[in-house]
Amino acid sequence: MSEEYGNDIVTITDDDGNEYVLEHLHTLEYKGSFYMAFLPTDMDEEDEDYGLIILKVIEENGEEILGSVDDQEELEEVYELFAAVLFDEEDGENVSE
Repeated sequence: MSEEYGNDIVTITDDDGNEYVLEHLHTLEYKGSFYMAFLPTDMDEEDEDYGLIILKVIEENGEEILGSVDDQEELEEVYELFAAVLFDEEDGENVSE
């Protein structure tokens, strides 16, 4: 396994065929589901759309895929959990899990 980037870099494709390169920051479990937090690597930090991207691990046809969190309340609850973990870890640049 290549540790070239330091963190996990993944490329995802949305339903419209658009590709996004994301840096995986953290995974957590909440109410029996897994959620993953990412930051876009192909976007300037000054861009107004730049920010934390939260995707839910969904099992479809026996395969795990990443999907959006459509429920606004669920998204806000999960965001708060990620914020608590990620902002605590920001003190040390390379926090290993």
